[in-house]
Amino acid sequence: MTRTVCAATARRSAYLLGSCTLLSIVLGVALATSDSSAQATAVPDFSGTWARQAFGFERPSSGPGPIENLEHRPSGIGSNGNKLVGDYKNPILKPEAAERVRRMGDISRTTAFPDPSNQCNPQPPPYALSGQRHVKILQRPQRITIIYEQDQQVRHVYLNERHPVNLRPSWYGHSIGRFEGNTLVVDTVGFKVGPLSMVDEFGTPHSDALHLVERYRLVDYEVAKAATELAIKERGYAKGGLINEGVVFDAEYMGKGLQVEFTVDDEKTFTTRWGAAVTYRRSNITWVEYACAENTYEYYANKDTAIPVANAPDF
Repeated sequence: MTRTVCAATARRSAYLLGSCTLLSIVLGVALATSDSSAQATAVPDFSGTWARQAFGFERPSSGPGPIENLEHRPSGIGSNGNKLVGDYKNPILKPEAAERVRRMGDISRTTAFPDPSNQCNPQPPPYALSGQRHVKILQRPQRITIIYEQDQQVRHVYLNERHPVNLRPSWYGHSIGRFEGNTLVVDTVGFKVGPLSMVDEFGTPHSDALHLVERYRLVDYEVAKAATELAIKERGYAKGGLINEGVVFDAEYMGKGLQVEFTVDDEKTFTTRWGAAVTYRRSNITWVEYACAENTYEYYANKDTAIPVANAPDF
């Protein structure tokens, strides 16, 4: 369209041709600048180190939420956050899953039951979202890498790809992502299932049908502040130890926070889809390197876990 107008102008006057050419260049630069700005704002930058002080999940914006702790009291009086007694009567649980949550709760009333954290096992999402409170995000055009501080757990999110047709199950599953405006949508399937597979701190199990969808977005300071303060008030966080006290967000940072809302689908474990959220703010502490060896001692039962034994030599 611009070239046609310029050609017509050129026939009238060389002077006007020069003016039209200059106008075209200016318009071209302006449009290119506008396109570049739009593209830059369309893909938010989640890079950096994020922290949250509360354990557990926050409530979703709508729909059924996660399992709650029966030891929690709204007033705070009589609450014991160290006892992870999940509400096994929650209607989102199928009978077998409800029984698992009940058994874990019974153990938790006297000691800690085995979980991926205390047994130094892989911590896939959504379990990692519940307990991993220090997170680093590395963002590149084709891949986003999420690192959780405890035991250096690593996830890879492949952007603008598809899940493989013949997907081999893995502990962290296979994650693909895409940007929808200012939101990163991460779709994960292909989770491997083991004795310690669980979606939350209450031992709620999952099956190989687990389908997790996470939505990451930056939120304004006031939104992040309100969400993190509510989470600490409702969930609390353990005090007294270096690890528990060590995860601290920067209370003086007035920039945006990072909020993740997610949904869990698993028709073998749950009666319906449910969701939850976690909110992070910029970290105010040094990233620590953790080393953790898989523990085969069942301290809650005072015995050693049976380990694999070969009936014949490998070579």
